[in-house]
Amino acid sequence: MAIKLEDKKAIVAEVNEAAKAALSAVVADARGVTVGAMTGLRKEAREAGVYVKVVRNTLARRAVEGTSFEVLNDVFKGPTLIAFSNEHPGAAARIFKEFAKGQDKFEIKAAAFEGKFIAANQIDVLATLPTYNEAISQLMSVIQGATSKLARTLAAVRDKKEAEAA
Repeated sequence: MAIKLEDKKAIVAEVNEAAKAALSAVVADARGVTVGAMTGLRKEAREAGVYVKVVRNTLARRAVEGTSFEVLNDVFKGPTLIAFSNEHPGAAARIFKEFAKGQDKFEIKAAAFEGKFIAANQIDVLATLPTYNEAISQLMSVIQGATSKLARTLAAVRDKKEAEAA
């Protein structure tokens, strides 16, 4: 089905705005995935602050021009499902990776983060990034461990000095 020029311009503008605001992008091939499964994927993505769109390859190339996602131009072949993470850089990668476990025909092609190309077999690098809250809790546990060790050391020194004085 032919798309009018105005519609193509609108799609490019929409995807370009999403790309400019995004932290990372993941490209996948969703051929053979059922409509119900795709609806579930889109719902999960919306809840996680991920913009998902099926885009024609030529329009996708034009949409990512001038953004840090130009490195993905070579993977825009065949049916293209592109997802931009807006709130957390690993959100789209994590969602796509989990979705691919239950879908044999869903194939992650590549990702991009901070202008760097990430191959499909290295998607775990992006998918395992901790969220903001996870990073804060990890930092707090490290700080808590260090302060409690300091407190125990000071208490041991105090007890030793008291024992020597007595």
